[in-house]
Amino acid sequence: MLKRGQNIVKNRRGGRPAPTTVNSSVRTREYLTTAEIERLMAAARKSSRYGHRDATMILIGYRHGLRASELCDLQWSQVELTTGRLHVRRAKNGSPSVHPMQGDEIRALRRLQREQGLSSHVFMSERDGPMTPKAFHALFGRIGARAKMQFPIHPHMLQPLGAGRQFIGFGWEAPRDEPGREGAHTQHNAHS
Repeated sequence: MLKRGQNIVKNRRGGRPAPTTVNSSVRTREYLTTAEIERLMAAARKSSRYGHRDATMILIGYRHGLRASELCDLQWSQVELTTGRLHVRRAKNGSPSVHPMQGDEIRALRRLQREQGLSSHVFMSERDGPMTPKAFHALFGRIGARAKMQFPIHPHMLQPLGAGRQFIGFGWEAPRDEPGREGAHTQHNAHS
């Protein structure tokens, strides 16, 4: 019988045991530098049939701080190549926002659109369906191995927001009230 105040949730991971390794023992940080992103993009371009698509996914995900699900769900209707704007629909109750795109992003997306042909989603799999977050996660890990990264990488590392920064214009700055996503620094208590 349970007593008042006793914790009835023993394992919050759905029956799976807790991970045996701590992230800090596997990698020294949870973000990637600009130089590492460029290295990943170079490795993606030269080691895959779909190198341009893969490098463009990395570029867009990093520049706009997209989650894997947001990146995979990106549709051409959200991309304005003529005005250089990207309409971002955030997952996890984030607010939609409009981001400016730089020239290299626009050129990469135009080339991808030409090579890919008609499709609703920006990033398609080789089976003509949208790339899934799970597939992107696996792909990103393989690209990291090919790029000989010093530590295992995962798509969440594309989000500089995880490091406490936010997208402002053409760069990342320290957090304020970020339009588009509530991080740990801006979360509100639903009970207050």
